[in-house]
Amino acid sequence: MTRLYSSTVLGVDGVEVEVEVDFRPMAEKRTFIVGLPDAAVKESGQRVDTAIQNSGLPFQQGVFVVNLAPADLRKQGPGFDLPIALGMVAGAAERDMDASSWCIVGELALDGAVRPVQGILPQIMEARRMGRKRIMLPRANAHEGTPVQGVEIYPVASLKEAWALLTSSVLPPPFTASGREDREAEDKETAVDFDEIKGQPYARRAMEIAAAGGHNILLCGSPGSGKSMLAQRLPTILPPLNPEEALETSKIHSVCGLLKRGNGLVARRPFRAPHHTISDAGLMGGGANITPGEVSLAHNGVLFLDELPEFHRDVLEAMRQPLEDGTVTVARSGGTLHLPARFQLVCAMNPCKCGWYGHPSGRCRCTENEVQKYLSRLSGPLLDRIDLCVEMDPIAFDELHAVVPSESSADLRKQVLAARAIQAKRYAAPGFEGVLCNAQLTAGQVRRVCRMTPAAERLLRASYDALGLSARAHDRILRVARTVADLAGKQLLDEDCVLEALQYRAQEKVEV
Repeated sequence: MTRLYSSTVLGVDGVEVEVEVDFRPMAEKRTFIVGLPDAAVKESGQRVDTAIQNSGLPFQQGVFVVNLAPADLRKQGPGFDLPIALGMVAGAAERDMDASSWCIVGELALDGAVRPVQGILPQIMEARRMGRKRIMLPRANAHEGTPVQGVEIYPVASLKEAWALLTSSVLPPPFTASGREDREAEDKETAVDFDEIKGQPYARRAMEIAAAGGHNILLCGSPGSGKSMLAQRLPTILPPLNPEEALETSKIHSVCGLLKRGNGLVARRPFRAPHHTISDAGLMGGGANITPGEVSLAHNGVLFLDELPEFHRDVLEAMRQPLEDGTVTVARSGGTLHLPARFQLVCAMNPCKCGWYGHPSGRCRCTENEVQKYLSRLSGPLLDRIDLCVEMDPIAFDELHAVVPSESSADLRKQVLAARAIQAKRYAAPGFEGVLCNAQLTAGQVRRVCRMTPAAERLLRASYDALGLSARAHDRILRVARTVADLAGKQLLDEDCVLEALQYRAQEKVEV
């Protein structure tokens, strides 16, 4: 019997799978795969048989029994083709081998070529955790493993090459490369800049605050006021991913097959903009084999929801949990998974169905009841989880043709990074584990870091009663005020900081 080690993906994490292959010579060739395999794994038998014969490797008639352990874990995907084939070749060649140092993953073509698979990065991380020193994987996936230290990567292009590598007494040097993003993503980011935004100083300031503190923001205005342009440019002023964030983000993108060939590590914050027709499974994650949704793909980045009221009500309400906890729980018949979903939410909406309510042109023909019906698609609890709400005015002709240059993304980014540096120093103290920015503060932590002057406290008290704020809204105002103070280099929250934070609670005036 031959024993090899492979892995599969559960959610966004890798899980080691032990591949046992037993061979009994007989006149008839039969292959049994057990251990709760899915349809793709069950089909491995036919692919593997043909690939072995076309590769010219040892092959005998007989009964092969392949066991994938643990037996209570559902195995999915074609990544078991390569370890199953190597086990069958070893059985047919009657060769004993010690493959305990290897983790082997790969799909086989009928001619014996090794095809790429999804989710290589979390599988490599699992192999390292389980003490495997080497991983054999498809050549097309080689760069995905470069960010993981402590594991030797051996890419192969064919089953024959994999067998020669596994049975070799002297191994070649492992694969090494600096897994860097391709230029496409960089070019896309540099193609937009905040200096292209005409007018809208109030909204630009709100975006700066949102970037500096990691706050959720809602942009409300008529068509053409610049909502989408502002949202698309937010990533250009956000701080870069730290190594831990980059690895987390890359792992999710690897599982979803979104790491382009040649990319080893996602270095830029993701920007996801799903259409308003998306289902709750598409947004939150799910499916027969649970896969991450858009909220997880936006982890450590930006989730942009344009035309917010047009999204299905159940889809929007499902976002309450990830907005609060930074994780999403997906329960299906096959089990329950907790997926990472700590993102910055940016929303855009029109003031009414036609989009022209309150516009100076008087083009809106919506009745008050129609306007309220449109706004009522957004629940109060959802709006309560948004830190900044900006009402955008139409852009005047003179603003469009102004020759005075606006602040560029580079200028705004310097201010954002300075504020983030203050927060990083503050939250390095004990009691702030896992906090990277002001938006991630818990209620107890808010009380510790959001110290106010007496005048600022009186202002907040009066506003709390006048606007009928909730306790959640109260804490979110303090978080925003803390960010405003960080941008200004202030220790205490004064009246100006609290007043500016209160100005971004326009949703309190909306009756929904």
